[in-house]
Amino acid sequence: MAEIWIKICGVTRSGDARAISESGADAIGLVCYPPSRRHVPPERFAEVLEGVGGKVEVFALFVDSAAAAVEAVVKTGLVTGLQFHGGESAGFCESFGLPYMKALRVRCDENLLPLVNRYDSAQSILLDTWDNSAPGGTGKTFPWEVAAALVAAGKDNIVLAGGLRAGNVATAIRKARPRGIDTSSGVEIEPGVKDLSKVNDFIKEARNA
Repeated sequence: MAEIWIKICGVTRSGDARAISESGADAIGLVCYPPSRRHVPPERFAEVLEGVGGKVEVFALFVDSAAAAVEAVVKTGLVTGLQFHGGESAGFCESFGLPYMKALRVRCDENLLPLVNRYDSAQSILLDTWDNSAPGGTGKTFPWEVAAALVAAGKDNIVLAGGLRAGNVATAIRKARPRGIDTSSGVEIEPGVKDLSKVNDFIKEARNA
């Protein structure tokens, strides 16, 4: 198995972004979804990413946003990929000229393979926990066997999310064998404020899984 790809999402502060970029993470995520307490508008991207440079990949996260809103972020030139958490079609996701990650929300032990196959142009498929009240960032896990089944079916671009933290991430990796992992609330003091000790513990545990 290739070395696990690690993304820390929901970054809102420049100090956190710089520390995470030095911590061994592969990517960070900025949330472009106004209802979220982790929302970062495009005009703050340069501020939040100051000093990060090309040390990590930078993903901008959207939830059923208008094309113009996505284009405004792409035009900043500060993101390397896009992340879509709504009902966006594959055609919409791939229309902005950047690699994209499509998030799918998992309900119990459902078979997601037909839905995953619709997004064969995605760089990654991110699996998160279904919650009626939020499109992500809930801090809840789902049965990792769902991800394991997709990997067993030949899907080598699965990114696992949903309630991952130091203490369970190694088990999740061993059970699901994903290409990558993504966390937000699992390494926070409060929404949008990262606990860098938790970040480091999370990355260390994941690398040693």
